Amino acid sequence: MKRTLSVIVPVYNSEASLLELVNRLRPVLQTIADDAELILINDASTDKSWEIVQQLAKQNAWIRGINLMRNYGQHNAVLCGIRFARFEIIVTMDDDLQHPPEELPRLLIALEQGCDVVYGIPEREQHGLARDLASQLTKLALQHAMGAETARNVGAFRIFRTDVRNAFSSYHGPYVALDVLLTWGARSFAAVRVRRDPRKHGRSGYSARKLVVTALNLTTGFSTLPLHIASFLGFLFTAFGLSVLAYVIGRYLIEGGSVPGFPFLASLIAIFSGVQLFALGIIGEYLARIHLRTMDRPPYVVRSVTEPSE
Repeated sequence: MKRTLSVIVPVYNSEASLLELVNRLRPVLQTIADDAELILINDASTDKSWEIVQQLAKQNAWIRGINLMRNYGQHNAVLCGIRFARFEIIVTMDDDLQHPPEELPRLLIALEQGCDVVYGIPEREQHGLARDLASQLTKLALQHAMGAETARNVGAFRIFRTDVRNAFSSYHGPYVALDVLLTWGARSFAAVRVRRDPRKHGRSGYSARKLVVTALNLTTGFSTLPLHIASFLGFLFTAFGLSVLAYVIGRYLIEGGSVPGFPFLASLIAIFSGVQLFALGIIGEYLARIHLRTMDRPPYVVRSVTEPSE
């Protein structure tokens, strides 16, 4: 059976690693695929990454380059590449060589065992404490958005069949969570432990702050969990308020006096006001998402495409 692969790599300030990535990826693809392509999406790099992508595309018939209008983020850039992919199996990986191309056959074996999506997760994390905590928060938010336990094992190194993208072909929102979109068309997920090499050049664009923002976007953009929390808090404090009312009435009927003290009343007002503002804030976040989607803002805009020389 003929096997064809499209490898999607978002590129951001990686001029020092692109050539090595291509040189290591070429023999791997020649071994596992009858035909393959590499799609490099330049996400508004500030170095010479796009010039190198253009040069690689002109020298290699299996490489295509896509230059985005501005920096849209990793997931948006990968979504762009996925929609340009021409072959039956799609692989996504980072441009910093922390995802070793030599580990790709292991993901392919798991995919051909009947899974729809397979993630390559590192044998051990190599980040700091703050980054690890933020990463776990993001995965927790992703788990609620995906509705699957596999969300704890997601990552940028993944492989899936191209027809899965049909489920989100009409998605055009500005906030892209690729792993959530994959659940719209995929049924079974798997994870394979792979080697994770240290970064040779530059540093990660994902700080702890960006990961926390990503978790918030995931939670409010692809999940109704915050609304459920707001409803639960509303019910909880309504029950608490009724209990306080019953206490006040009961004390009046039994002892003939009311509950004294302004601090008691002020505390109740502060609590209920805080819960109301919290619930309104959550609703406001959802209204903002709806507003942005009604603006029909695209997830990415392509400036130019470099096709390989024939």
